[in-house]
Amino acid sequence: MTSKATSHLLSEFALIDEIFAPLALNATGAFGLKDDAATCALPTGHEMVVSTDALVEGVHFLRDDLPALIARKALRANLSDLAAKGAKPEGYLLTISIAPWIDTNWLKAFAEGLAADQNEFGITLIGGDTTKTPGPLTLSITVLGSVPRGSMLRRTGAHEGDLAFVTGTIGDAGAGLEILKSEGSDLSEADRDFLIRRYFLPEPRLIVGGLLKGIATSSLDVSDGLLSDFSHIADVSSVAIKIVSARIPLSPALVNYRGIRSKAILGAATAGDDYEIAFTAPSSFRQILQEISGELGVAITEIGRVEAGCTVALLDESGKGIKVESPGFTHF
Repeated sequence: MTSKATSHLLSEFALIDEIFAPLALNATGAFGLKDDAATCALPTGHEMVVSTDALVEGVHFLRDDLPALIARKALRANLSDLAAKGAKPEGYLLTISIAPWIDTNWLKAFAEGLAADQNEFGITLIGGDTTKTPGPLTLSITVLGSVPRGSMLRRTGAHEGDLAFVTGTIGDAGAGLEILKSEGSDLSEADRDFLIRRYFLPEPRLIVGGLLKGIATSSLDVSDGLLSDFSHIADVSSVAIKIVSARIPLSPALVNYRGIRSKAILGAATAGDDYEIAFTAPSSFRQILQEISGELGVAITEIGRVEAGCTVALLDESGKGIKVESPGFTHF
């Protein structure tokens, strides 16, 4: 893990040795972060799945957010990509561009957050890079996973006649971010805490994703909005996906926050940061998916269907299309 450390922090190699190297102790191929590269062995008959995401201060997190929570969200957002591909985590690389307001104590707390989620999800740091920036703080994590050869779930593959599903509940994280920006003052403390936690600590559905291999015809995680992300499947699979608004799973806390269920549905369908799995599957797997849901205690909800065409539509209870101004978050 190379470094271009800032002058107000620990020295270049002390920063790595004291803060980041302990996160790599369980990875023999990381060589204690004392080399320019790492090795990552895969089980026989498996292939590597690689995904990367960047998080930028002011876009994906706020400066005043706790460093441990920023770290955990960064790692979980990337693990969510592996979950949607049906992959098992094997290791990750971290690149961090350190802004002037960051000090050594902040980085130690950040590393503590990574350590907590490494233990929870069975993944280890194997390398990366540290650089200096005038701001904003920018993080990039590259996760490495494995799947049996040829079994990775892809966006392409949805077929006319498939059903559309999503895990968990939708829209909570978007509401949590609004609350952090001083909205929802009349909401109960329990509902506020639930929604804020869903924003800070998404739940990568790694076990569910692993079980979807051989079931799902297409899959991705919901990061930019349910409708926006399903549109990616529709585009590359050359199909139309019709989402029934009343079937979108909402948490009680979100309904309490929005006040009106119809308003909650539209907000949920276009909000980002959910990190749930959206996927399509043949109707013949409906019962099996219900059994997986019951066994794992993770909601898997049928929310629509796949038809001929090449678009995504949100339908009301009568089957009429609901006008959506923006289907989700976009960087550009």
